[in-house]
Amino acid sequence: MDKPYDSLDQHFDLPQIRTVGRDRPLQWLRAGWRDLRENLGASLAYGILLSAIGYAILAYAADRPYLFIAAISGFMLIGPLAAAGLYELSRRGEQGERIGFFGSLRGLMRNADSLAFFGAFLAIALLAWERLSAILFALFYRGDVDNVTNFVAGVLAANDNLYFVFAYLMVGAVLALVVFSLSAIAIPMLLDRDTDAVTAAMTSLRAVQVNFDTMALWALMLVVMIGIGFATMMIGMVILLPLAGHATWHAYRELVR
Repeated sequence: MDKPYDSLDQHFDLPQIRTVGRDRPLQWLRAGWRDLRENLGASLAYGILLSAIGYAILAYAADRPYLFIAAISGFMLIGPLAAAGLYELSRRGEQGERIGFFGSLRGLMRNADSLAFFGAFLAIALLAWERLSAILFALFYRGDVDNVTNFVAGVLAANDNLYFVFAYLMVGAVLALVVFSLSAIAIPMLLDRDTDAVTAAMTSLRAVQVNFDTMALWALMLVVMIGIGFATMMIGMVILLPLAGHATWHAYRELVR
């Protein structure tokens, strides 16, 4: 089973990855919901804080369509780092400890250097996507881009923008696949183990490779949850973001021995 991925083990000392079924993402969500209820105050604090930040970003980008769309998709790129405190709540809960919002923040200092390094990688990915988004608009979009309403109407009504939609989705999908593969379980691993960012990223890549169908379904579920959050003007994100964060912790715990 592991032979196609032995090349990773030649260069990195990776932990063993479990093979899990496609029904597991629902179990991760159930476990995440349990953690959310058990850490209700701290979890909702993260949800409210990050939703407020997201709303402020969207409000700023409302008359800049390329920034608006990049902000929505970029939120998914940096989501694993934004949820780090939620992973700590779940980790400590597994150990029978109950900590609050500020206690979870202090837990992030345990492997701060590696977390900062990985955060820098996600920030670079976000900046790269923002620049790529601007380039795709300049090359392919035909129509007014003075506000989001005109942009959406232009995309839906004009056949001239089919190339733009195709290029945007293809480039975004490739970048999202790379970032998701490297970060799906990397930050929970950095919080849980004394390891470096590169090893955590390669372990995440290995987990996605070994369980590609399951992780593709998990990625789709995350996209749907975040999409609902944005569709409700970030109100739904207050619950959905903590739920996704806690569930991701359980994904890590089941995938990595």
